[in-house]
Amino acid sequence: MNRPLLTALFCSFTLPAFAQDALDMGRERAEAFLAGDIETIWADMTPQMQEGLGSLDDFSAFHQQVSDQLGDETAILDESTTAEDDFEVYTRIGEWSSIDTPIIMQFAFDPDGMIGGFFIQPQPEAAPSAYLDYQTKSDLRLPFAGEWHVFWGGRDIADNYHAANSAQRFAYDFVVEEDGQSFSGDPELLGSYHCWGHEILAPADGQVIAMVNDLPDQPIGETDAENPAGNHVILALAEGEFAFLAHMQQNSIRVQQGQDVSSGDVLGLCGNSGNTSEPHLHFHLQTTPDLMDGEGLPAQFENYEADGHPIARGEPVRGQTVAPAT
Repeated sequence: MNRPLLTALFCSFTLPAFAQDALDMGRERAEAFLAGDIETIWADMTPQMQEGLGSLDDFSAFHQQVSDQLGDETAILDESTTAEDDFEVYTRIGEWSSIDTPIIMQFAFDPDGMIGGFFIQPQPEAAPSAYLDYQTKSDLRLPFAGEWHVFWGGRDIADNYHAANSAQRFAYDFVVEEDGQSFSGDPELLGSYHCWGHEILAPADGQVIAMVNDLPDQPIGETDAENPAGNHVILALAEGEFAFLAHMQQNSIRVQQGQDVSSGDVLGLCGNSGNTSEPHLHFHLQTTPDLMDGEGLPAQFENYEADGHPIARGEPVRGQTVAPAT
């Protein structure tokens, strides 16, 4: 759902892999940023990235803001590169002089070596939870048919940015991928995304206690922060377990408030409503039906496959391809 960027600039949700050395390129751009060589970095940015930042003066002002708030980098704690779709992503974690929290700096390079994404922010921490050893009471199934990719999921911040939020401590974002990408064709078209229009299923027996069905699906590049869950369904499952399924298509929800549902019943269709960057399904369990006031609960799904291996009961993790067991 909402991606928490504190002091941040970024221009894409999913990022990708090509043959150049992203580690060297990332180090070079990071050192240039630290040295204040803003014009060089600006010249290496894609037109879309420059448009998102505004102007060279705006980027210079952002650099000054970073310097004023964070001070200087004093040590490099970790460096890594990851390939995501058509970008190679360089991530650098360092210590800075004016803040105790480690700082993440990240550059995303397109296949031409241009900077298509950049952010710098304090490294978030997972929210404390009294439910780390909690065992799900409901008999949960995956809330879809077929193979889906776990874009965010797990207990650590590195695997799941939701973990910084108490209510969404164990939340999931699922997409459908083909050939390593969540879309094919024009990425500006919602219909290009493989999960668009897929049926979203009840994860267990329960009752619909709230639903929203009339919000528009957001164009790619726009979000609805005032309605973060978009079109969604909230289910009361076992005692003290409430399931949230969010970002469904406008007017696609097939259930009504107060309706009893059985595991596997169709709730609606995957869409792009709410505070979302591209079509996907957001799912999480929490202790209350109030999105803004509750504690997240681990969701242990039963009888599914992860990367082709059968799982009797478990918690999917970012990067896995999961599907209900056949």
